[in-house]
Amino acid sequence: MKNRGKELTISGDAPLSPFLRIILRSPEAAMNSHYVEEAAKVITEPQVLINMVSQRVRQLTSGSRPLILVEPRMGLADIALCEIAQGKIGLKVKADEESLPI
Repeated sequence: MKNRGKELTISGDAPLSPFLRIILRSPEAAMNSHYVEEAAKVITEPQVLINMVSQRVRQLTSGSRPLILVEPRMGLADIALCEIAQGKIGLKVKADEESLPI
């Protein structure tokens, strides 16, 4: 990740999306940008991804075991992002009652 003035880029000249910029700027959430990019390919809606990571971090903090092999120096958010990217966790879509046939 490079910081050129106010525009952040990752190993290239293309600027980051606003979503990735917000996540990577937060010093307390020092996540690996690679994990963020991979998870964003699976869950394309930024707010949904943020909520999923947040909920999974809470579960891990409460004692849930990671669903992946944890590498040294991985934070809880990195673990959550890797789980999402690898398809270990995902969204459960509830059926809308109005759309069900009678």
